[in-house]
Amino acid sequence: MSPVVETSTPPNTPTPIGPYNHIAKVGQFISVGGTAGVDPATGQLAGSDVYSQTKQILESFRVMLESVGSDLSHVAHINIFLKNMRDFEEMNRAYVEKMGSHRPARTVVGVNELPKPGVLLTMNMTAVTKE
Repeated sequence: MSPVVETSTPPNTPTPIGPYNHIAKVGQFISVGGTAGVDPATGQLAGSDVYSQTKQILESFRVMLESVGSDLSHVAHINIFLKNMRDFEEMNRAYVEKMGSHRPARTVVGVNELPKPGVLLTMNMTAVTKE
């Protein structure tokens, strides 16, 4: 029997800007695609600064993970695509506030541009379910 890939975009998360779902889950493995700091209630950026956008991304990740039986403490790896490396410390400040003491593997890459105007960073991640 081949593995089943379940995809979803849960309520209270940003609407994808392209032909994809945010989450792909295979067994206990969870992959969340590129997510910007968009407030799902308004459809607008959570703020014009990297701190606000980072917090919103991680809040969206929390909601997404809960929808598939996981949480932020079960994140294995996060990729961060940052438009300006001068924002690194402010991104880290928000990251630590939302992630607490959990320190998954992480990669930060500087990028030239992102598809949505005003977006200062996007993140994607992998996690596992709680059980």
